[in-house]
Amino acid sequence: MNPKHMNVFYQTITILCISCLILSCSTTTAPVVTAPAEPVVQAPTEPDNPCMTLAKLSPRDRDEAETAYVLYRDQIKLKKYDNALPLWQKAYGLAPAANGRVKYQFDDGVKLYKHYFAEATTEAEKKVYADSILMIYNKRVECHPDDADYVNARLGFDSYYTFADYVPEGEAFRRLQAAFDAKGTDVDYFVINPFTKLLYDKVVAEEMSHEEGRKYATLIFGAIEKGMEECEGKCESWEIINEYSPKRLEALEGLKGFYPCDYYATKYYPEYLANEQDCEVIGDITRKLRWGECPPDHPNMVSLASAKSANCYVPPPPEGPLKQAFNAYNDGQFREAVVLFDSFVEKTQDVDKKAKYTLLNAKIYYRDIKNFPQSRKYALKAASMKSGWGEPYMLIGKLYASSGPLCGPGRGWDSQIVTWPAIDMFEKAKQVDPSAAAEANKWISQYRQYMPTNEDLFVRNLKKGQSFTVGCWIQEKTKIRTAG
Repeated sequence: MNPKHMNVFYQTITILCISCLILSCSTTTAPVVTAPAEPVVQAPTEPDNPCMTLAKLSPRDRDEAETAYVLYRDQIKLKKYDNALPLWQKAYGLAPAANGRVKYQFDDGVKLYKHYFAEATTEAEKKVYADSILMIYNKRVECHPDDADYVNARLGFDSYYTFADYVPEGEAFRRLQAAFDAKGTDVDYFVINPFTKLLYDKVVAEEMSHEEGRKYATLIFGAIEKGMEECEGKCESWEIINEYSPKRLEALEGLKGFYPCDYYATKYYPEYLANEQDCEVIGDITRKLRWGECPPDHPNMVSLASAKSANCYVPPPPEGPLKQAFNAYNDGQFREAVVLFDSFVEKTQDVDKKAKYTLLNAKIYYRDIKNFPQSRKYALKAASMKSGWGEPYMLIGKLYASSGPLCGPGRGWDSQIVTWPAIDMFEKAKQVDPSAAAEANKWISQYRQYMPTNEDLFVRNLKKGQSFTVGCWIQEKTKIRTAG
């Protein structure tokens, strides 16, 4: 540990001990005989506060605390954190509630310890700084109980993004969940993205029931809708949220029964209304509503059935495994359909049909079951069955390009770099199949604008053209490209 961190580390240990005494961490104390305390003069304008305030201090201590409060803030403004910390510790140790009204001292303490957390070189140091921040948050709630909902939100946010390895497992989720329980669709905006990710993980891991997960998903959709309506020109944060959370929650459509019929009808039926004679759209929307267990007499299902009958008659396949597979597929029984198409592919000797229905399974995993790794697996298998065929690689490119919200926050570096392997796949599609060139070039042009900039590379000490491995579920080696 370097000398600077050693000094800060021991200072932190000292304030932790002081805080523990304030919070009654000790179970026993030795009897102490002290001189009578100087009389405490309560300032008439200072609100009642359960924590120690400046007005409750002796005149001498109050003078020291007030001076420390002024000096440490000046040092923070100058970013002289080594000077600011001991002054903040003195002010906070003497009167953590300051004048009983202001709360900036808690935010300042968090800021200081986050600075040292980022600079720390050992796990022991990081743990002490993380614990210090937790104690500051808890002290704020003690001094200002009305702040509990906001502090839960802030602590959940920090626990997810910064202190995940230093707080109990599940702490971030519990805090963020408490924020939603308290405020519903009025929840603080910064809670939404991390809570969405943790909610998705819990539902997929079957650690939360569909019913409870659906309740929170509905709250998230409502909070985003409200935020977008009320942001009034200051919408950048809400736009980032809107690009991430709905896409992450959309992936839960792959869990049959998670969303009810009305979810699918509200989301997908307008697409049919805009394309009332497009048989592909009619079939796709019908299957989605059936997956959502919409009954045949649902008004949207009646309209879709009428449109299909009028515009989209296709002779059914002959009796056999393929017809069974299509029946399951058209009924929205997607997992059953995959098994039945697999069975047909194994039995047929027709290579073109093997490839065609293997790729159809890849599309089912992409569009309907929302399992991207399985979709890629089937697409690659289809490509191996038929040479000179670009469509499987086009599908994989779309899988990668769609992974921005799955591999990052929807914007920024982690969400942008998925375009690199996507473009690799589009390039491969037109390389093996010239007939795919027009579509491939369209997608390449569309996604080039979402690539990182030269500035993004510079701050990461990377160069255009270098080899780079994109992580997340993709795990592909590619080359660095920039927008433009």
